[in-house]
Amino acid sequence: MTPLALLPGFAQWGAHLGELLARPEALWIQGPVGSGVSTLVAELAQRRQEPWIEAEGTAAEDWLRAHPRGLLAARGPAPGWLPCLELRLPGVDECPEAIPGLLAAFAGEEGIAGPLPAILGTLPCPGNLRELKNRVVRWKLLGQLPEADALGSPGEAEDLATNLHALERTLLHQALRRAYGNRVEAAQRLGVSRRQLYLLIRRHGDPVRGEAAAGDLPHRVKKRLHTQNSSPEQGTR
Repeated sequence: MTPLALLPGFAQWGAHLGELLARPEALWIQGPVGSGVSTLVAELAQRRQEPWIEAEGTAAEDWLRAHPRGLLAARGPAPGWLPCLELRLPGVDECPEAIPGLLAAFAGEEGIAGPLPAILGTLPCPGNLRELKNRVVRWKLLGQLPEADALGSPGEAEDLATNLHALERTLLHQALRRAYGNRVEAAQRLGVSRRQLYLLIRRHGDPVRGEAAAGDLPHRVKKRLHTQNSSPEQGTR
């Protein structure tokens, strides 16, 4: 279990942990997937000696009647009419200062000694402790590192076509990683059909499943490359 002091945002709420435990209300703790919500809720429930549940809709209201000082783990904000105190945990991408400590802890769990490659802690990374740990495990077992081009931002090229192509690749790979390879979820994240997603994967590859790009380029990029590779002499023949 990840130590509470390493969770994103601990610098803000950690100093008030004793007050949170002493409050008479139920605690509604929410945050992005993998931000440590369940870890925090389980620990606070143990310290309060109260039960906890995953909050789901109207069932939470009935549960709170029976457990007025219980704890609820949720993905979104609490309804305003519920009698509880709410705490939101930020994602890893909102608290990059938490990354070095988390990586060191995960490396210790895996028995890794010595410094880690700096790229393991490079953003963008989903607001997700599991993804950070997966980076450490993949590097330990397979020697795999996050793709450098996926971590950078498009914009190095001057022309719009090339930049759009790079942005498309970055967003596709980001969605696939955040969905842990689930292509239905990745398509939903991108707002495209499954057919469109498979066309994008063919064009840019899938870093999660290790599928290489087929090398297909959109017409706008091919046209740009042809223009760049054509000399004035070739154009007059």
